[in-house]
Amino acid sequence: MFQTSQLLFYERFRAYQDYILADCKASEVKEFTAEFLEKVLEPSGWRAVWHTNVFEVLVEVTDVDFAALKAVVRLADPYLCESHVSTFTMECMKELLDLKEYRLPLQELWVVFDDSGLFDQTALAIEHVRFFYQNIWRSWDEEEEDEYDYFIRCVEPRLRLHYDILEDRVPSGLIVDYQNLLTQCEESYRKFLNLRSSLSNCNSDSEQENISMVEGLKLYSEIEQLKQKLKLIENPLLRYVFGYQKNSNIQAKGIRPNGQKVTHVVSSIMMTGLLQSLLRDRLCPEPCKEEIEIQFHSDPLSAINACYDGDTVIVCPGHYVVHGAFSIADSIELEGYGLPDDIIIEKRGKGDTFVDCTGADIKISSIKFVQHDAVEGILIIHRGKTTLENCVLQCETTGVTVRTSAEFLMKNSDLYGAKGAGIEIYPGSKCTLNDNGIHHCKEGILIKDFLDEHYDIPKISMVNNVIHNNEGYGVVLVKPTIFSDLQEDAQDETEENKALKVQTSGEADVAQRVDLEELIQCAAGKMELYARADLSEQAEGNCEIVNELVAASTQKGQMKKKRLSELGITQADDNLMSQEMFVSIVGNQFKWNGKGSFGTFLF
Repeated sequence: MFQTSQLLFYERFRAYQDYILADCKASEVKEFTAEFLEKVLEPSGWRAVWHTNVFEVLVEVTDVDFAALKAVVRLADPYLCESHVSTFTMECMKELLDLKEYRLPLQELWVVFDDSGLFDQTALAIEHVRFFYQNIWRSWDEEEEDEYDYFIRCVEPRLRLHYDILEDRVPSGLIVDYQNLLTQCEESYRKFLNLRSSLSNCNSDSEQENISMVEGLKLYSEIEQLKQKLKLIENPLLRYVFGYQKNSNIQAKGIRPNGQKVTHVVSSIMMTGLLQSLLRDRLCPEPCKEEIEIQFHSDPLSAINACYDGDTVIVCPGHYVVHGAFSIADSIELEGYGLPDDIIIEKRGKGDTFVDCTGADIKISSIKFVQHDAVEGILIIHRGKTTLENCVLQCETTGVTVRTSAEFLMKNSDLYGAKGAGIEIYPGSKCTLNDNGIHHCKEGILIKDFLDEHYDIPKISMVNNVIHNNEGYGVVLVKPTIFSDLQEDAQDETEENKALKVQTSGEADVAQRVDLEELIQCAAGKMELYARADLSEQAEGNCEIVNELVAASTQKGQMKKKRLSELGITQADDNLMSQEMFVSIVGNQFKWNGKGSFGTFLF
């Protein structure tokens, strides 16, 4: 057979955009496809394999019904069939073809190879049709907005997602979520069509029709929600912005049964000089009051897997290559013995994560992490507190992800190379960044949408960081488009509740210094901001971030107050209304970021 399944992305993209679909509507897809096939498909004289889940049989094509996207066939002579069911005979095949009136869907036919070149375009055209209906087309597309942008709205994002999955650019968990959502949506849509069909046969005044109408509305609402979730995953930008709510299933071991804490030493080769230095500096810096159990490992992954709560892992200088994920579920310390550039842990091979943290109190220091062939960030904190000090993170996709309810402290570290955001901060998390460099990423820091009523406001502290040379913004805040409209309407109302004090120092010797202190508190829609700043670019960047976060958190408080008012609660308790947001953004420098120090992404 012609081998056409290995086409590249741009080959399929160009075929659908330029030759098959162009600017057609969803309702015109079949018509445009038929017109394309009429131009390139040989109407007869070629052989194909009719491929199903049960059998493969050789047939000859005698005619093509372009409008129906079907071929008229007959069994080839001699009869060739390969069946998974031994009882499936030639007579059974003839009966089956007779039931189908010898008309088969083109996407079920694989063209038999012919070196004359006459059927090359036929095989390629059928491959495009087959791929489209297997991977791109959805049964509900025709009922979507019937506009001329079907290719841009549906075909292109689905095609990109298909190839991103093939090239391992999408987390495996997100792929499973997408497939499950697709299955659920197809099942719900099928139920909806059956219900709609039964309604057309019911008496208009029957009680059954009223019940079916309610069920139909519920199904329709469910389908719309599922379709929106599918679109978020299909759109590469939204997929990146909203991320993937993954729950780590790693179970903590807790304290050892004997209560003993162990120090794990990692070194590819242990020399006497290195062992003496370790004993002097780390293992026995003072006369030992009690015996310490020491375990030796040749790689850091085996050491972490052997850890219990309270253990320490000391990694000696060397270049360690690992192929698995670091899943840290207990409170341990992972420290390098030396400078980060001398202690390199490099991850190779396809995988979803590099370092996965769920422990209550994890400390990582003096190590350089290098990521390759990744589909998720270099460090993910699902819950608990993780402290990163004096480390280097050379990223591949996103950098550090701080999930909801997690706490992250990063100081004196360097992060670079992320194709997404260097740091992603989720709603309800706590993130403290002190004296770090974040550079050469797609975006420096991304603060995810926290305006939804189910989300808590994140607590963020940024002090003396240098955020530079990022492709987009230094800091990005994600928020819904509707928020911008609400913010304009509420501007007059919030003006009375806003106190902004800015003091400028005029002394010449501190004219270039940044000395900014802010305290933001949102309670019952009230906010006070205290700041001291000069007019330098760095100070403006700090102020801009603070002001935008203030506006967003204030708006969240107003929306919550409005919801309570609608429920009849006219006097809300101050503790209930308080958003308890504290943001400290002091002395950060923003340099040479492609789009500026701060921006917003509206969705």
